[in-house]
Amino acid sequence: MNSNDVRARFLAFFESKQHTLVPSAPLVPGNDPTLLFTNAGMVPFKDVFTGQDTRPYTRAASSQKCVRAGGKHNDLENVGYTARHHTFFEMLGNFSFGDYFKADAIPWAWEFITSRDWLGIDPSRLLVTVYHTDDEAYGLWKDTVGVPAERIVRIGDNKGAPYASDNFWTMGETGPCGPCTEIFYDHGDHIPGGPPGSPDEDGDRWIEIWNVVFMQFERHADGRMTPLPAPSVDTGMGLERISALLQGTHDNYRIDSFRLLIEAIAARAGQAPYASASQKVIADHIRATSFLLLDGVLPGNEGRGYVLRRIMRRAIRHGYKLGLNEPFFHALVAPLGEAMGAGYPELVEKRAWLEQTIRAEEDAFATTLDKGMKLLDEAIAGLASGVIPGAVVFKLYDTYGFPVDLTADIARERALTLDLDGYEREMAAQRERARAASSFKAGASLRYEGDATCFVGYESLRADATVVALFRDGEPVPSLQAGEQGIVVLDRTPFYAESGGQVGDAGRIGTFVVDDTQKIKGSVFGHSGRLAEGGLAVGDAVTAEVTDSLRRATMRNHSATHLLHRALRDVLGEHVAQKGSLVDAQRTRFDFSHPSAVTVEEIIEIENRVNRAVLANVEVGARVMGYDDAIASGAMALFGEKYGDEVRVLQMGDFSTELCGGTHVGRTGDIGLFKIVSESGVASGIRRVEAITGENALAHLRGLDDTLRAAADRLRSGREDLIEKIEAQLERAKALEKELAALKGKLAGAASGDLVSQARMVGDVRVIAARVDGVAGNDLRDLQDQLKNKLGSGVVVLGAADGDKVSLIAGVTQDLTRRIKAGDLIKHVATQVGGKGGGRPDMAQAGGTDVAALPAALESVYAYVEGTL
Repeated sequence: MNSNDVRARFLAFFESKQHTLVPSAPLVPGNDPTLLFTNAGMVPFKDVFTGQDTRPYTRAASSQKCVRAGGKHNDLENVGYTARHHTFFEMLGNFSFGDYFKADAIPWAWEFITSRDWLGIDPSRLLVTVYHTDDEAYGLWKDTVGVPAERIVRIGDNKGAPYASDNFWTMGETGPCGPCTEIFYDHGDHIPGGPPGSPDEDGDRWIEIWNVVFMQFERHADGRMTPLPAPSVDTGMGLERISALLQGTHDNYRIDSFRLLIEAIAARAGQAPYASASQKVIADHIRATSFLLLDGVLPGNEGRGYVLRRIMRRAIRHGYKLGLNEPFFHALVAPLGEAMGAGYPELVEKRAWLEQTIRAEEDAFATTLDKGMKLLDEAIAGLASGVIPGAVVFKLYDTYGFPVDLTADIARERALTLDLDGYEREMAAQRERARAASSFKAGASLRYEGDATCFVGYESLRADATVVALFRDGEPVPSLQAGEQGIVVLDRTPFYAESGGQVGDAGRIGTFVVDDTQKIKGSVFGHSGRLAEGGLAVGDAVTAEVTDSLRRATMRNHSATHLLHRALRDVLGEHVAQKGSLVDAQRTRFDFSHPSAVTVEEIIEIENRVNRAVLANVEVGARVMGYDDAIASGAMALFGEKYGDEVRVLQMGDFSTELCGGTHVGRTGDIGLFKIVSESGVASGIRRVEAITGENALAHLRGLDDTLRAAADRLRSGREDLIEKIEAQLERAKALEKELAALKGKLAGAASGDLVSQARMVGDVRVIAARVDGVAGNDLRDLQDQLKNKLGSGVVVLGAADGDKVSLIAGVTQDLTRRIKAGDLIKHVATQVGGKGGGRPDMAQAGGTDVAALPAALESVYAYVEGTL
C-alpha cells in the first residue's frame, strides 16, 4: 500500500465517522509565534484546545505537513543517519473538540489499524500502552476491543515527577493535559529491543505507530489537576512510519515516496540506490525545501529563511560528496512531484517556479562550495589535534557562506569537533568591524549640503517624506534602479540613526529595503540598503516605515540598559562607569569599569533590581533641557556621547535619570523580563555584561529548561535530584578512570617485556623501534620509561597510529645522550610521517599525519643510530 493510499484511507475512514476533513495548515504557524515551524498535527488546533478559538465543527481529521529543523524541535543533524528522522514529514491526525472521547477513539483506532477494510495489520503483532491510573482506557482495550491483558502495558511516571510519563501528555507547565494511549508494532525478535516499559525499550523492535491523547485535565501553577469541562482527543500517526510498516520495511527511506527520489539521486551520481547516507539526506531535504518554498519561506540570513538555506546548502554539500559538482538539487522537484503530487498537486503546478528558485540558491552556493571544501580539507589535513580551529570555522561562514552546523556536520563525519569559542571570538571581532564599516566609510566625502533630517521616530514608526538625495558607491546620483545598493536621504524620517550604542533602524522606504540607518554628517540621516523593484529618484514622495518588531525589541533592550547601569552602580559601587555599549533587537551589551569579575551572587542581585524596576511599571518620560541644568538635576551623561547645549533627559521613576537620545519603551513594564546571559572581561579593569529582554529572555529560559529536562531524562532523574545524580556519575567515572589506568599500567608492563626481547644490537647499543597502536599520551611515555629501565642502556623509539594521526616518542638512557640525542632522533623520524617535534636529549615527542609511512620511518631508526656511533 503506497503512502498516497494510506493518507487517502485514513481520511476516508474518519470522514465515515463524521469528521470534517481539514486541509493541511501552512508550515509557518499562524497561531503560535513561539514556533518556528508547524511541528505536529495538533498545532493548527492549539487555540481550539485551549478555548481561545472555535471552529464550525467538533470533529476533524487531517494530514498535516510538519517540519522539525530549527528551534526546540530540530531533527536536522540526525537526518540521513537514522531510519526515522526527517526534517519534513506528514502527521495523520483525528481530533475531537469536546465531542467524542475514549469510548469512541480507542475502538476507532483499532478498527482502522486492524480491519481488512482499512490497513489490515495483524493484531497479534500489536501491543498497547496506557497511563498507569487510566483504568477507563485499560478497560476499553481489554473488554471492548479485546486486547489480551498481557499485551496492555501500564506506564507510570517514568520521567522523574508526578504526571511526567511517556503516557501523559502536557501542552506546557500549565494548561490542558491528560493521559495518552499508544499502539506499538512488533517488528520481530530478529531485531534488538524490548517492549515499552522494559529496560530495552529504546531498541528498534517495538515501534510506536499510533498515539491518542485524552485532554481531560487543566494543570494549574500549583500542580493541581482539575477536570476540563469539555474533554478532547488529539490523535497522531506518522505517515512515513506507518507506510514503512505496511510496505514491509524497517526504514522510512525505503517507502515509495522516498524510493523514487533515492533512485533519481543514485542515477545522477552513478551509484546503486541506498549506497550512501548522503542519498537519504538529499531526498529528505528536497521534500523540506519544496514544501517550505510553497508555504512562502524563502532562503535568507535570518529566522525561517536561514533554516531553509541551511537545509538547502546541507543537501548541496552532500551532493558534492557524491560527485555531483554541477547543479542537481533543483532537478529533484520532478521526481518529488511524481511521488507526492497526488496528495499535493501544487508540487506539479508550481514545478517551474520551484526549480527556478532552488536553482538560483544552488548556483549562488555552488560558486563557493568547491573553494570552501578545499579550505576545509587543507585545514583538516594539517590538524595537530581533533579540533577544527575557530578561525577556519569563521572563514568558512564569513567567506563561503557555510553555516556553522554544516561545518559541524562535515566534522562529525570525520570524527572531529569545532572550536566554537574561537569561532565566537572571530564573530565578535567581525561585528565590531561591521559596525565600523556601517558608519558609511564614505560618509565624510559624501557631497551633501542640504538641511538636516527631521527625525519623527519618537512619535511614529511611519512617515510620509521626500527623497532629497541619493548616493551610489559614494557618489550622488539622480536615481536608483531595481537591484542597486545605495544611500537614501529624506527630508524627514521615522528611522533612528545609530547613536549612543543603539543600532540604526531597518525597514522600507517604498520599495527600497533599508538595512541600516546612520548619520552621514551632523544630523543628516542616511538610509543604507537596496532597491527591491522599480525606480527611486530625487524628489519622489515616499512612505518610510520602520520594521516594528525590530524597533520594539531594540527599545526594550535600550531601556533595560539604563536600568542595568543603575543596578550595577548600586550593587558594585559608584566607581562603575559606562565604557561602551551596543543595543540591538537581540540583546544589550554593556561595558563598564570594575576591577574584578562580577560574582554569581552579584549578578543575581543586579537581575533582581532590574526586574523589580520592570515590575514597578513606572512611566518612562523624556524632556529636553539645557545641558548644565540636566547635569545639575542629577542626570548621568553616558560614555562616548557628544552633547549639545540642549539635551534629552530620560527618566524612569526613581530608578534612572540619564541623558539619552535613543528610543525607549513607554513604561518599564514593557521590557517584560530581564536576564543576564554572560559576564566577561574585555580589557584590564573593564568588564562586559550581555543581557536579553522580553521574548528573547523567555526563549532563553525555555531553552535552559529544555536542556535541564533533557539532562534529567538522560540520567533518568528528577530535576531535584539532578546534581546528586551528576555527582554520582562523576565519581563513578573517576573510579573507572583510576581502574583503567591501573589496567593500562599492567598491560604496558607486559608489553614492555615482549618489546625488550625484540631489541637489536647496533654496534654496542641496544635499540628498540616498535609500533604500539592503541597506546597514547601518558601511557606512551610510561611505556617508553619502562623500556629504558629494562634496557639499562639503550635507545627506544615508539610509534602509534590513531585514525589518520601518528604519535611518536624517543628515549635515550643517560649514559648515551652525549652520543645520541633524542630530540634529533625524533625529528629524523617525524619528518618521514609528515610531522615535526623535539625535546630533551633523553626524551622527545612528535606527531605526524602519514600513517602509511610509519613502518619505514621506525625501521630507519636503526640506520640512524648506526650513523651516529
